[in-house]
Amino acid sequence: MGSADFILMINLLVAGLLAAAFMAIAVHDSGRVSARWLAFSYLLGMAYFAIEFSIPAFADARLPVVAAFAVFLGATIAFNGGLAHKYGVRPPWTTMLCFLVVTSVAVYLVQDLPRHSLMRMMAYQLPYAAMQFVALGIVLSSRQRLARLDHVLALVLGASAAQFASKPLIAGALGGWGANPQAYVQTSYALVSQSLGTVFGLALALLALAVLVRDALNDATAKSETDALSRLFNRGGFERHAHLAMRDAVRRGVPVALVIADLDYFKSINDSYGHACGDRVIETFAGFLREAAAEHHVAGRIGGEEFAIILPGTNLAAARLFAEGARNAFGALPIDGLPADHRCSASFGVAELADDEGFADLLRRADAALYHAKNAGRDCVRVSGVSARRHTPAIFNGKG
Repeated sequence: MGSADFILMINLLVAGLLAAAFMAIAVHDSGRVSARWLAFSYLLGMAYFAIEFSIPAFADARLPVVAAFAVFLGATIAFNGGLAHKYGVRPPWTTMLCFLVVTSVAVYLVQDLPRHSLMRMMAYQLPYAAMQFVALGIVLSSRQRLARLDHVLALVLGASAAQFASKPLIAGALGGWGANPQAYVQTSYALVSQSLGTVFGLALALLALAVLVRDALNDATAKSETDALSRLFNRGGFERHAHLAMRDAVRRGVPVALVIADLDYFKSINDSYGHACGDRVIETFAGFLREAAAEHHVAGRIGGEEFAIILPGTNLAAARLFAEGARNAFGALPIDGLPADHRCSASFGVAELADDEGFADLLRRADAALYHAKNAGRDCVRVSGVSARRHTPAIFNGKG
């Protein structure tokens, strides 16, 4: 067995392991369509390496060569489909499948050209480069926010496309790709080509695998930090993200405020109209918060009927206006299950982060302001100021 044959066997084994890894992710999360397409891609990769390994056994290798080309190109198309599902891009199936048919026919026809013809080698390698460039375009055209790992994947896709495009030149520099398909695996070019294929194929597979695992972990974290009823952060999730938002605001030197809201007479709603109606009140208020909050705001349900939202870049006066607007808007919303003339209300406490103050102190002051709003008759806003000299809290009335 020659060196190229040995690398083919390694590639076959690695493709099988990668297909199993992607399939494991697909089984674990049945909604992750991208993992199924990536698993299928590497199953096709196994078929390609098996065909390549068997080519020397054929007296006339024209059909096996075309079959190997079509199967490997099909693997890159399936890979692109997986990336498209992952990055929320519509897969260009029609274009890619038509490209597969046309290029397979072209590879069949160029078999009549001289073995070392540049046209023949380009017909075989450039379609692979084209599909890798399509994959690069899929990643870069995503509307999702790309992280560092996604950019690394895009970089490797571009490099992989370039190495496919350069293979005709590499073959020429290394003395060609054999006098016939049977002799291919004994050439220096075959060793270099299979080695490059192994490096880039493995790098792309591991990066795609890392991206899927990262997303699965992020989804699991998001589920653990999300309140099922309100679809806002639960208390743990809110505190973690609020800490991050507050730290970023302090780093940028901008103010940050916290608003805490508590639904008024919530127990009486549950007692009079049932818990299902109470749930709809929570869903309605949470939905209003999601619509009112900007992308950089952090909102959460931190208790049974208690909510909080942290507002980076917002001072005390602006936060008070936000709370007043929320109070007025929520008080005007009809809620399914309640009488048509019944309106719910909420009380609000507002505080702005002071110098050398931590999140716990900010939360305590906003909660104290909320306590004063409840004692003042509910359905109102109270704000907590801090004395510049003593850093002691002071509660100011808000109109309500």
